[in-house]
Amino acid sequence: PYGDSGKTTFFIKSERDWDEHSEHMIDEQLKVMKRIDNKAAAVEACITRHGTIVGPFMTDLTGYPELTPYQGGWCGNDLFPEALTPKQRATAIGHVRRLGDRLAKEGYKGFLEIDVLVDLATDEVYLGELNPRISGASSMTNVTAGAYADVPLFLFHLLEYMDVDYSIDVEEINERWRELAAVDVWAQLIMKEPNESVERIMAAPRTGVWHLDEEGVLTFAGVANDWHDVTHEDEAFYLRVYAADDYRFKGADLGILVTKGRMQTAEGLTQRCSSYIEGIRSHYQSQPIDPPPAVVPIAYVK
Repeated sequence: PYGDSGKTTFFIKSERDWDEHSEHMIDEQLKVMKRIDNKAAAVEACITRHGTIVGPFMTDLTGYPELTPYQGGWCGNDLFPEALTPKQRATAIGHVRRLGDRLAKEGYKGFLEIDVLVDLATDEVYLGELNPRISGASSMTNVTAGAYADVPLFLFHLLEYMDVDYSIDVEEINERWRELAAVDVWAQLIMKEPNESVERIMAAPRTGVWHLDEEGVLTFAGVANDWHDVTHEDEAFYLRVYAADDYRFKGADLGILVTKGRMQTAEGLTQRCSSYIEGIRSHYQSQPIDPPPAVVPIAYVK
């Protein structure tokens, strides 16, 4: 069913699984997908009057209990050259462009995000999910080398909604962005509260730049409202969402951390990633609430 990332994702492989989750699915509009052993990648595109422009591909971080309480919940991205092989990237770009061009015939224009699934057994590339809007991956798309050497993808979205007559070569832009994708490495963590308890936040880590030392200790380096100056893997930008006097509860979006380098390998989260998570969480101080008040989550970002 439609809902917050992972919160309404259910894995059904038996009648028992259905019985456990059916109350959330009966009489709802459902998207049913076959389970495959896959690598998931996110990509944003922009439908323009001249064709569909495809941004950089990034792998998804999904279901890590340190970051989200939801088994299928999106919790970050790694943007790096090897996110897809050249063959997979070419196939995925073709799929996204065809989908974008078809949506244009329906009258849609501007930004959209698409999840691409690569079957690890067959190398087949599938379209997995469509989010017809600016998404949680937009922050990554618009800090890449392509965004700086060329034009941020979001600018094309703005042009489509402004009374501007412009001309572009979509083929040339897509080829240039494909080449620039080979020089960038970024990562973001979407940090939700994974625990069941409801607690009032007494102190929270500040928005700004943080430094990770060789011992894995995270310290605040300075106030900032932009992560473009982050240049090394031992520094990160943290955007605080929930602050002092807010509540932390299961699924609450605590904040977003952006850094250089990868946060995930085939074996799982990197040690550096774990240090960032533990470091940020250590700067929260909270008190349990009994009985817990009713809480309303901030709207999800993907």
